[in-house]
Amino acid sequence: MLKTRVITALLLMAALLPSLFYLPQAQWALLLAAFVGVGAWEWGALLRWSENTRRLLGIGFAGFCALVSFVAPDVIGASDNFQPDTFWVLSIYGLATMFWCGLMPFWLRSKWSLGGGVAGLLVGLLLLFSTWLALVQLRTLGPVVLLAFFSIAWVADIAAYFSGRKFGKNKLAPSISPGKTWEGAAGAVLGVMIYGVLARSGFAFELVSMLLWVMALVLITAISIIGDLYESMLKRQAGIKDSSNILPGHGGVLDRIDSLTSTMPVIAFLWLILFYLKP
Repeated sequence: MLKTRVITALLLMAALLPSLFYLPQAQWALLLAAFVGVGAWEWGALLRWSENTRRLLGIGFAGFCALVSFVAPDVIGASDNFQPDTFWVLSIYGLATMFWCGLMPFWLRSKWSLGGGVAGLLVGLLLLFSTWLALVQLRTLGPVVLLAFFSIAWVADIAAYFSGRKFGKNKLAPSISPGKTWEGAAGAVLGVMIYGVLARSGFAFELVSMLLWVMALVLITAISIIGDLYESMLKRQAGIKDSSNILPGHGGVLDRIDSLTSTMPVIAFLWLILFYLKP
């Protein structure tokens, strides 16, 4: 299993890293649209839809993102007139932020069912589209900066895993994800804070105070953990172990980006507020 995971991870890196650094912005948007399509197909499994309906859902989501990239090149940074802070973009990010920061704690506590109707479809549309849009827009800051944002979720996962194994005693959400502990969550926060302070120094980022920077890091880490818990809960409710088996050893696309779907839209929202809406 470990060998399979390593091989799959290396193949993904070999495909994605050159694309991240060298693809034109419009083609990057289309590549991510394809990934979103796969994620939507997997979301259909969480909705307990039939295979044919899931395929239509995946094609529809990918096509929708591709359409947006064609009709709104200014928004995705594929033209000389970059306008990332349009009203509908801010609305999408704002809704996603309210979903993760406001609604999700109650959802996890009450263990609401996603259902297979319109509500479940709309939730998937919000989460996947806001993630696609954030990954496209944030890439305009540079591939290294986007990787730095990715690393927040990666550092949180790694720190939580090792601190949980070493010190974990108190379960975080035993009915949702028995392996997660409060000690692991604390380790994730500490790991991200250390990483974030070093990244702030490396990028010479001083537009906000250190206190606000640390508070933002704690918020993003908490949202990362919540995103992971949310997908775990949905998979348990749907009776599946992984969102799919399209990535051998790793499961599905949603299994790999569960933390990114929660953190990237919030990061993009904070970025727009800081750089474009400040007085």
